[in-house]
Order: sequence, then structure tokens, then C-alpha cells
Amino acid sequence: MTSLSEVLAQDRRLVVLRTLEEAPGYQLNEGALEHVLNYLGHQVGRDMVRADLQFLLDHDLVRKEILRPPSGELWLLKLTNAGGEVARGRPHPGVARRDPD
Repeated sequence: MTSLSEVLAQDRRLVVLRTLEEAPGYQLNEGALEHVLNYLGHQVGRDMVRADLQFLLDHDLVRKEILRPPSGELWLLKLTNAGGEVARGRPHPGVARRDPD
């Protein structure tokens, strides 16, 4: 049986992939992704967003560039081809499956 926390993590990861699929250039920074997740009711902080992004990085579903603005380190995430396939419905362990449109 899957725990509630794992179900929520899987959904957050799908939201990230679907958001990147719709973003210009298939990329957004982690702050924008955090905002989208919170807007959709996930109520997450930067640490949780980074943990989900690290999962997606480890599975080659996104790529990361580190930006260094004066305020500190900021991750810029870009969707990979494999991440786009998962966003469109291809099953992947640890990511919720997209409902049919």
C-alpha cells in the first residue's frame, strides 16, 4: 500500500513535468515551480521542491542549470525528452500517471 506522502510526492512530480511541458523553452526556475505547486494546493517549501526535483534529475526526466543571482543559488530546470513522454502519460515509477484528457 502506498502512503499518502508518496501519493502526494508522485503528484507533485507530475505537476512539475506537466508545467515544464507548457513553459516557454520547456524550462522554469525552482521558485516558479514552487509557486505553481502551492497554487495547486500542495503547500510546499523550497526543500520539498528540491527533493522532488532531485528525484526527477536522478531519473533523467529534467536537467538542471545553477544560476547564481546576488540572493544565492537558484535552480533552472529544463524538461528532457523522457520527461516530456512521462508528462504526456508514459508510466514512470515515482511519478503519478496522467489522467486521460
